[in-house]
Amino acid sequence: MLTPHPGEAARLLGSETKQVQADRVGSALELARRFNAEVVLKGAGSVCASPDGRWAINTSGNPGLASGGTGDVLAGIIGALLSQGLDGARALRYGVCLHGAAADSLVSRGVGPTGLTASELIPEARRLLNAWTLG
Repeated sequence: MLTPHPGEAARLLGSETKQVQADRVGSALELARRFNAEVVLKGAGSVCASPDGRWAINTSGNPGLASGGTGDVLAGIIGALLSQGLDGARALRYGVCLHGAAADSLVSRGVGPTGLTASELIPEARRLLNAWTLG
């Protein structure tokens, strides 16, 4: 599982950030193929890619997710979903969606995007997951 932002993706691919941004889907697919891993290329319209060539674009989330530590929260959400038995592709895609939805939910209630913190995402993601699965 890889969760790079465009700068990290460029370093992994031996290219420049502007090249990654010019072809986000292609870059995510190349990372997935090269490392035989599920990949999310983070950013506006995060690209989820699998080594077999499947890909999806996540539309949830907002600029508040650019703050420090939010990528660690994303990794934790994905890890939690993996530990509950989801396969890698589903855990990645569901985790990315839940992470973005938590940020969107917070913003809809007046928390962020400016000043949104990683620690605020965790209880919101839990609240949403419970609402989605129990509601």
